[in-house]
Amino acid sequence: MIYKTMEQCLLYLERHGHLVRVKEEVDPHLEMAAIHLRVHEAKGPALLFENVKGSNYRAASNIFGTLERSRFIFRSTFKLVQQLIELKSDPVKALKHPIANFRTALAATKALPLKNPIGKPVLANEINISSLPLIKHWPNDGGAFVTLPQVYTEDIGKPGVMHSNIGMYRVQLTGNDYAPDTEIGLHYQLHRGIGVHQTKANGLGQPLKVSVFVGGPPSHTLAAVMPLPEEMSETTFAGILGGRRFRYVYRDGYCISTDADFVITGEVYPGDNKPEGPFGDHLGYYSLQHPFPLMRVHKVYARNNAIWPFTVVGRPPQEDTSFGELIHLLTGSALRDEIPGLKELHAVDAAGVHPLLLATGSERYTPYLPGKQPAELLTIANRILGTGQLSLAKFLFITADDENKVSPHKVQPFLEFILQRIDPARDVHFYTNTTIDTLDYSGTGLNSGSKVVFAAYGDVKRQLATITPAVFNNVSFCQNAILAMPGVVCLQIAKFTNYGAANKEMAVLDTLVRPALATLGGVPLIIVCDDAEFTAATLGNFLWVAFTRCNPSHDIYGIASFTENKHWGCHGPIIIDARIKPHNAPVLEKDVAIENKVNRLFDKGGSLYGKIS
Repeated sequence: MIYKTMEQCLLYLERHGHLVRVKEEVDPHLEMAAIHLRVHEAKGPALLFENVKGSNYRAASNIFGTLERSRFIFRSTFKLVQQLIELKSDPVKALKHPIANFRTALAATKALPLKNPIGKPVLANEINISSLPLIKHWPNDGGAFVTLPQVYTEDIGKPGVMHSNIGMYRVQLTGNDYAPDTEIGLHYQLHRGIGVHQTKANGLGQPLKVSVFVGGPPSHTLAAVMPLPEEMSETTFAGILGGRRFRYVYRDGYCISTDADFVITGEVYPGDNKPEGPFGDHLGYYSLQHPFPLMRVHKVYARNNAIWPFTVVGRPPQEDTSFGELIHLLTGSALRDEIPGLKELHAVDAAGVHPLLLATGSERYTPYLPGKQPAELLTIANRILGTGQLSLAKFLFITADDENKVSPHKVQPFLEFILQRIDPARDVHFYTNTTIDTLDYSGTGLNSGSKVVFAAYGDVKRQLATITPAVFNNVSFCQNAILAMPGVVCLQIAKFTNYGAANKEMAVLDTLVRPALATLGGVPLIIVCDDAEFTAATLGNFLWVAFTRCNPSHDIYGIASFTENKHWGCHGPIIIDARIKPHNAPVLEKDVAIENKVNRLFDKGGSLYGKIS
């Protein structure tokens, strides 16, 4: 199915039982987000809100809520896109099999954007920001946000769509100090495509022209989150995936996606910032208020019968999880081709994606080293942490699996494989005073923190404990000790106050536990936490707590630790202090009153009665 509009896609989903219409009036202030979260958690259908309080426009969510639905949306072009990506890695394949690859070559003709001066439905109506569905997602959000934007900019030195960037950078529409209808906020990092464009424009003392597309064919939304090479415009990928060329026109010097449902145009002037946020983000915490670029609104357009798509991010898994899964299926071996020696890589969604990477690679240097130990793996690790979005990672667990028995996509077996083999005296490698994700508040400041690589390889060194060792009963300040998984003990102690106190607590723990080191061989990892029962209850809880609340350089300790020739290691278990710190961002929590209020839609007679289990 080739979609010309967002509505065509939604009608197609409805015909095949993947969409439900919400007919009741629903408040965009927290209610719509609460409904979305409940339906998504139940793996329910896409939603079309037909009566949004305060707006004449409909809204849709959970469109990409499951991997199955996402694949269904793109089923007519999905395999062709996969083949095109494979051919980019191995173009000789097309020459060897020209007939088999004829359809793939034909699909590539959709890549070239089409200037469309005649058909421009999005320009049908000129409206205000206040006319939009102004959706506030979490109770402490700073205002209403666009959560599925396609933010378009061009290189001022090489103008035109073929040198453009489209990224999904969040946009704040209301709140804080923004002048209503004339100012909105953009949140992005300077190393991203839009940041590169802004830096070039700033260097010339000129404002950066920005167009925010919302809606349109679903391929446009996915293109905005695809990790494409810097020289490739997202407009080309949108055309290939959608089976329809990206259509555009220029108005007042701004590029307009004519198939979009809405377009917001405006300018970002050099040094023009205002506080943006807070915003309930994909790590499961609020990202806090910070100065980010201010966009001065020029004009806002909407097509007739436009539909406003949105999503809600929060503690994973959420709808953006499906985006990640879909991208992985599409890109296949592309990352392996970019990083020699890499076999598989998995950004763990349950840990917020960026904080935790798991990888397998080759280890071909071993014959030249004494015994089996990581060597090439460290080279691969450096490449991983220096590649695009992967550079935001904090934790990287990497191993070589000679017999292909383990996959990073099977998280617990993979971690067990690593923990059985890790030598904590040799295999822990830190990167200090470096960059981390802007949304991660575990570090020393905005964008600032550390990374650690656990590179384990070789024969099994230990059998992982399946019961909690008795030694933890002798730790007076330990309130609870529970296994989260084999070999990993969650240790609950008092609330974190400061690093001085934490260092003393870990020193006392070391003193109390070190005499029983011989009994701890099956426990290579201890997670110090605020609530051991919660942390150990599920694998997802363990991953979320352990890897989102830790700054490796500050929060990793070890029993019988040492520093030798600038290398840190330990002879006993590695300790991760994953307690909530005073500088961490607040955890996202639902509003109980709103949850009760939206029950009406799920009760008998409501639009969503019986639609989820």
